Amino acid sequence: MLALPLAAQEVRIGYGAAVTSVDPHFHALTSNVAIHQHIYQALVGQDEKLGLKPELATAWRAIDQTTWEFTLRRTARWHDGTPFTAADFEPNIHRVANVPNSPGRFTIYTRRINRVEIVDPHTLRLHTDGPHPLLPNQMAGLMLVRGSDRDSSTADFNNGRAAIGTGPYRFRSWTPGSRFELTRNDEYDGAKEPWERVNFLLITNTASRVAALRAGDVHLIDQVPTDEVAGLSRDANLAVFSIPGVRNIYLYVDHARERTPGVTDLAGNAIDNPLRDVRVRRALSLAINRDGIVRAVMNGQAVASGQLLPAGVMGHDPSLRPDPFDPERARRLLAEAGYPQGFQIVLGGPNDRYINDDRVLQAIAQGWTRAGLRVRVEAQPSATFFGRAARAEFSVGLLGWGTGTGEPDSPLQSLIATAEPSRGWGAVNRSGYSSPRLDQVLAQALQTLDPAQREPLYQQATRIAMEDLAIIPLHHQVNIWAARRGYTYNARNDERTMATELRPAAR
Repeated sequence: MLALPLAAQEVRIGYGAAVTSVDPHFHALTSNVAIHQHIYQALVGQDEKLGLKPELATAWRAIDQTTWEFTLRRTARWHDGTPFTAADFEPNIHRVANVPNSPGRFTIYTRRINRVEIVDPHTLRLHTDGPHPLLPNQMAGLMLVRGSDRDSSTADFNNGRAAIGTGPYRFRSWTPGSRFELTRNDEYDGAKEPWERVNFLLITNTASRVAALRAGDVHLIDQVPTDEVAGLSRDANLAVFSIPGVRNIYLYVDHARERTPGVTDLAGNAIDNPLRDVRVRRALSLAINRDGIVRAVMNGQAVASGQLLPAGVMGHDPSLRPDPFDPERARRLLAEAGYPQGFQIVLGGPNDRYINDDRVLQAIAQGWTRAGLRVRVEAQPSATFFGRAARAEFSVGLLGWGTGTGEPDSPLQSLIATAEPSRGWGAVNRSGYSSPRLDQVLAQALQTLDPAQREPLYQQATRIAMEDLAIIPLHHQVNIWAARRGYTYNARNDERTMATELRPAAR
């Protein structure tokens, strides 16, 4: 095949996860968001480490405790040529609350906005229901569509009619389960992208994705298998790019129910839920060989975790360490709690969503067996497991969660805070954990505008959660990409695979 000049060539990306919609307000899957960001933009952008940067807004400031002002980019235009103005913002608030069949509402970003004030076409003020320090961070999660598309359906976006943004690429076509194609927006008012065409090819099988890269069928792949990193790094025709991720792989454990599914005595008889005892939860944590999992299962491409977010991220508490592997102490704690002979437990999780997830489940089961439990692993396709987990069919399950804001507000609110739908708390609190003390500290953090005062509150809330083992942290993944020689990739800790981060290598 005749190679095009780098500045004009089509770039092909081997994509490891499916895209489920072109509608940026339908479902906030990482695989969706990464592609949407080529087409649409938010008021605020984020760099590869989740630091905030200008996007449709060039500046923002808190005018008072309940008002944020955003100065908008004067030269931004929609792909149809019409100017982007402050009037385009408010219709998006109404739209995100009313997308039919959305698996996950985006109202978490807009819930606390009481009023939108248009000062002039390029100045926007957002009035909130109280102090809201994370509003700019949350605005980074809300990609905007034209105000006139407020009533457009998800189908209108999926077929391209409404897939009109302000970003550096235009929607070309989407074949579900196969590919997503973009073309460069040559009218974009920012820096011109080097790629004339971008083709995301869905290759969910890891061996096939690596083979496609080696053969030169694609220029970049994501979700590089950990056991392929060394070999790819030695190949002179390839380069590997990685960064520690913010996704925490963890176990949720049933704190709430008196009887919990999959937990019985050794004879199979129903028993009261032992997971409600913090000594049992601590025993489960001590019986996990995190260092062994990082070394043998993850091939060194992970960091053992004892809290919600990794070192270097806002709210990380250096005093919180991962529990050591100590199956004998775990046995003693089980005996203290009244289970000297252990019990039977079902451990659930996906086998196709997180890096080496099925092998991680087996490694956990091995450690628990050494501590005296009888464990059955149920590893299933993620589409099946996530549905069952949402229906509370497991007492213990493996999940992953990161942060979109660069702060621990998301895991604290979503995974650990007492479920309170009216304010968006506990939306995926599969453990049923509830701590009024934690809720109080978290509420205070979320109203503290000064980051230097907010961080200690986050740390205090995290310590409460980890003392109670609201969840059992396992490890933070390392995000890995590989590219053909001649290309360089700016690795992101939010896992997003984007053509805008792929560049010709310096010659």
